[in-house]
Amino acid sequence: MKVVVQRVKEASCTVDAKITGKIEQGYMLLVGFSHEDNEETAMKVATKISKLRIFEDADEKMNLSIFDVNGSILSISQFTLLADIKKGNRPSFVNAMQPDRAKELYLYFNRCLEELGLHVETGIFGADMKIALINDGPVTILVDSGEL
Repeated sequence: MKVVVQRVKEASCTVDAKITGKIEQGYMLLVGFSHEDNEETAMKVATKISKLRIFEDADEKMNLSIFDVNGSILSISQFTLLADIKKGNRPSFVNAMQPDRAKELYLYFNRCLEELGLHVETGIFGADMKIALINDGPVTILVDSGEL
């Protein structure tokens, strides 16, 4: 499982000219699953993200969590995070989880975040989404379940 965590001032997702998710300060997450991922992986990654301290305190040190700043999450499914570009120039997505199972795990991951006390907005799994955000910092962290 790979998640790109972007600290944002605001972020939104639009599908067919309709906003499906919108947040102010918080994280915009791009979430991708591999064949090896499961519910345990999703909970482990959700817990890690909830505990990240990447917001600045009064001394301008990254020391505050998303809870400390009353932040929210915009979670976007993103299978292209599992792209393999080792051979040639056209990415292969053989490492990405099959869509039906990935959707189940994506929904479960978002529920995990909510159960941890976070407000979560989302895109629409598999849709052509237009994402807008104001990156704060910019601060961007890659969370890879294989490294936790």
